[in-house]
Amino acid sequence: MTTRSCLSIVLAAGLGTRMKSDLPKVMHEIGGLPLVGHVLKALGRAGSDRISVVTGPDMPELATLVRDLAPHARCYVQTDRLGTAHAVLAAKPALEIKSDDVLVLFGDTPLVTPETIAKVRQGLERGADLVVLGFQTRNPFGYGRLLVENGRLVAIREEKDASEAERKVTYCNSGIMGITGKHALSLLEAIGNDNAKKEYYLTDAVEIANERGLTVVAVTGSETETQGINTRAQLAACEAAFQNRMRHAAMDEGCSLLAPQTVFFSHDTKLDADVIVEQNVVFGPGVKVSSGARIRAFSHLEGATVGTGSVVGPYARLRPGAVLGSDTRVGNFVEVKNATFGPGAKVNHLSYIGDASVGSKSNIGAGTITCNYDGYLKHRTEIGANSFVGSNSTLVAPVKLGNGVFVSAGSVITDNVSKDSLAFGRARQVVKEGKAKVLRERLQAEKDAKY
Repeated sequence: MTTRSCLSIVLAAGLGTRMKSDLPKVMHEIGGLPLVGHVLKALGRAGSDRISVVTGPDMPELATLVRDLAPHARCYVQTDRLGTAHAVLAAKPALEIKSDDVLVLFGDTPLVTPETIAKVRQGLERGADLVVLGFQTRNPFGYGRLLVENGRLVAIREEKDASEAERKVTYCNSGIMGITGKHALSLLEAIGNDNAKKEYYLTDAVEIANERGLTVVAVTGSETETQGINTRAQLAACEAAFQNRMRHAAMDEGCSLLAPQTVFFSHDTKLDADVIVEQNVVFGPGVKVSSGARIRAFSHLEGATVGTGSVVGPYARLRPGAVLGSDTRVGNFVEVKNATFGPGAKVNHLSYIGDASVGSKSNIGAGTITCNYDGYLKHRTEIGANSFVGSNSTLVAPVKLGNGVFVSAGSVITDNVSKDSLAFGRARQVVKEGKAKVLRERLQAEKDAKY
């Protein structure tokens, strides 16, 4: 990691008009994280010690999001949208504090990696004054072309201005640029708006730098990671690329995905080696799965921790605050929310366990629910170790079951149960011989009379 200081300016003022959304474009999500969050995350990992984000007017929610994701970042407002260079200069107070490197990125390029950002910085460290990140593509239509002569980037030519020969160039501009700190402000302020749109284009900095005899170069990244987002279709394509990246990373780290294309990850999903994930599993934000665990088909996990050797699903839902110890079992059609399970605990089917703790090696029968909400407040249920809760039981919180408790099937438990006790909470069964026949005859007669 370089020791050079770095200011990164993230342009995030776009309205996302083509997305037909009231939400600022960079607040749309892939992998459960807003687009701008991915960029901020990559910059942090690439060693940027100062970050400025340029937002549009009337975007207080974006400024709040930036503060939440990167508390040290500063937001600046581009009041009038007069081009990319104009947007960068909205952060002029940050530029006036000299850094060795100045990076300019777009908040809608969420797939850019720390390694690629490092390539741009390495170009500056090796003596270049201005570095542009480019990519090769089979279909360059619509992109600015990078014109390189003898290793020097001489110009960025936009599609509408390019000659026939220049349009055949397949080396294109990603929009990401690095400028050495001692020249950044001077180059930006030299950019004019003598063009049809009367806008200030960041790409003009290349020719200005060349005119000043500065060293201007291009470095190459991949087309996939530099793609920007302007439409819902591009958002979906970016999500697909992100998911493929996460799937390959998981498998490279020693996880088995039985049907990779059906498994969906969040930006912060953590799977240890030897985890097995079956078909059609969704990981929401905040999930950690330990070695040897198996996530069975059609399960949904969010904000959950799964211990070593545990089995989840099929058709299970782990909601935020679910913490499963080692060798636990959470089976089909079980929902767990804000609840901890000790090692070896089991809830195998058709149950809801919320705001609870389940002790080690306890077994929760089918159809058991913890009644945690009284319409105003949430209450906890505590179940001790080595306890057994029979099928179709209702535990009305707040309630505590000690170690070794046995709850009979069909019980409604409203009071605490002490260690090693047997609890019944149901009416005594009554059998009335012959009454079923009488009831059927009466009901049939009522039906015949009605129809």
